[in-house]
Amino acid sequence: MARRILLIPTNHQADLTSTSLGLVHALDEIGSKVGYLKPLAQIQHGRIGQAADLMEQVLTNIDVPDPISVQEVERDLARGEDDDLMEKVLAVSEEVLANHDVVVIEGVLPTAEQTYSGRVNHDLAQALDAEVLLVAGVNSTTLPTLISKVAGAAAFYQVGEQSRVMGVLLTGHDPSRTTSTPEDFAEALNTEGLRLVGLVEDEPATLWPRVRDVARELGATIIHAGDQDRRMRSTQILAQGVPGCIAGIDDGVLAVVPGDRHDAIMAVCLAEMTGTKPAALLMTAGVRPDIQVRQLCQPALDAGLPVLLTGESTFTAVNRVINRDKGIPVDDVDRTRHVTEAFAKAFDDEWVRSLPSKDVRPRLSPAAFRRQLTTQAQRARKRIVLPEGAEPRTVEAAFACQTKGVADCVLLAKPEDVMAAAVSRGLTVPEDITIIDPSHIDQRYVDALVERRKHKGMTDLKAYDQLTDPTMLGTMMVHLGEVDGLVSGAVNTTANTVRPALQVLGTKPGAKLVSSVFFMCLPDDVVVYGDCAINPDPNAEELADIAIQSADSAAAFGIEPRVAMISFSTGTSGAGADVIKVAEATEIVRQKRPEILIDGPLQYDAATTASVAKSKAPESNVAGRATVFVFPDLNTGNTTYKAVQRSASVISIGPMLQGLSAPVNDLSRGALVEDIEYTIALTAIQAAAKDNEAKEPSGGDDDSEKEEALSA
Repeated sequence: MARRILLIPTNHQADLTSTSLGLVHALDEIGSKVGYLKPLAQIQHGRIGQAADLMEQVLTNIDVPDPISVQEVERDLARGEDDDLMEKVLAVSEEVLANHDVVVIEGVLPTAEQTYSGRVNHDLAQALDAEVLLVAGVNSTTLPTLISKVAGAAAFYQVGEQSRVMGVLLTGHDPSRTTSTPEDFAEALNTEGLRLVGLVEDEPATLWPRVRDVARELGATIIHAGDQDRRMRSTQILAQGVPGCIAGIDDGVLAVVPGDRHDAIMAVCLAEMTGTKPAALLMTAGVRPDIQVRQLCQPALDAGLPVLLTGESTFTAVNRVINRDKGIPVDDVDRTRHVTEAFAKAFDDEWVRSLPSKDVRPRLSPAAFRRQLTTQAQRARKRIVLPEGAEPRTVEAAFACQTKGVADCVLLAKPEDVMAAAVSRGLTVPEDITIIDPSHIDQRYVDALVERRKHKGMTDLKAYDQLTDPTMLGTMMVHLGEVDGLVSGAVNTTANTVRPALQVLGTKPGAKLVSSVFFMCLPDDVVVYGDCAINPDPNAEELADIAIQSADSAAAFGIEPRVAMISFSTGTSGAGADVIKVAEATEIVRQKRPEILIDGPLQYDAATTASVAKSKAPESNVAGRATVFVFPDLNTGNTTYKAVQRSASVISIGPMLQGLSAPVNDLSRGALVEDIEYTIALTAIQAAAKDNEAKEPSGGDDDSEKEEALSA
């Protein structure tokens, strides 16, 4: 039976939707099979809440049933048919409750439109036999008043001597506006017999709307679209002359001026042209600026400054902006994720882990896998070099990893170039990040490269020339033990990233070749694909080596390896050289590593789908439940991974390289910041695993076959 957690507000400031997002995400991160319900529709700010749509951005596999409409709820309540309404709730909830370990249920928030929230929430708790998590907003209330309201709400859910209340989450805590500490809140609640399970710090960024959202809320006319995704951090009326206006023009400010205040308009545009990024310019009173002024301001418009127009007065427009709907638009994925993560991290980790039943085996959800990467990397805290040190996505990812403690990042770039990239993205440079100018080549790298490659005719002059490539310089840093791993490829090709590693680091003992895997974050699970990036057409021995490496990689990252050797044929249903190669590779693995669960040849559907496996490979211990997929060649592997990634909107992490004597990893040139962060984490974990291995000399040097493979 699913554990049912009903979120109930104790005041108007309680943010149930964000709390639901956070709790669902926190449970998903620990591998719980979590469901979500919003049984009753809610009107907020004149529109129906969109929590279910937001939830689908948190869990790609979530299926949220449609809530009972506001009209139907109010009709049943008006007729006194509360029991009938709850029967409908149970019917709506039945499937979700039956198919999950924990179900988060969002109650009804009190609003001017819906004054029956207390009555309905009490009925929901009883009908669903749910435990209650009370949610209270901290802002605008004293500690005694807050505790009194929470205790009063808790008393409403007392059943005999037992209470349904399992804990209290407090939201909107701003340490700058109150002297109360988290310990004060916990102690005060404890005196009432209540447990504080989380305290959400006020994060202004969770409230920053995009310009497009402000324009939509105001019904404003868009004079110039510019960058509609800019975030509005504050609102400023520019009512003074230019000297007085300047102080109010800052990054993220919505500058509000009447359309005939040409001096203020030009001040905002000049600020844009000199590097400040206001959110937008909002002109009021329906007055459009003079055409000559607009022409003068064109460079600012070309730089992306949005310009909006409203027919309302300045005071009315600003008042509407301040009192706007603070809800998250369903298409604002970045803000949804920001809010979700902020609320998820506020929950007490021990409390969250106590929610699933002890006899339920946690699944490795995509969120759980990503969190596992982060926590393992944080424990390892390795030093990772990034040769593309001024590339903007790389800079942002490195700053994030440094701040989170995922790795100590070393950027190879001119400091001024890193600063320019940081400014362009609105980032603050971490104090403890390392930036090294790669144009200053130390003699120790030259000497080490000559020594490593002297059998290939390396000289000081050739070494200096090769070390002008930051990737080679970074690889030498790995070779000398100055860093633990390297990540590149946001700009460079796979060949440019891997060739220096083969030349300098070599393969590790026992590895016949370098291969790669992707961690594919499917909706319900994480699986491994290999090799999708390096080897064009491996022979049977090489394919077996790829399978062994991929199985070991899966196990190292918490995925139980069940290896499917993919082919167009299952078993002996097909014939030909390609099928024979896969069959031979499967047998080689069985002989070398009999403990690995492996089967092949298997068609992809036979490897993944139990019903197909039952008919095509009924005796297989892998078919229908494979976790590691080894493709027969690069053409098949690369095509399949990209088809799955793009068609099913699957997050893929990698490629992670296998077989090198030290961690070096390649990025896709289309990599997102998040992709780079996780690749840095993967590299740090590989480095930690290497430290735990016995010290052995590295494998062979580069050879022509390996170099030719990299051309792919």
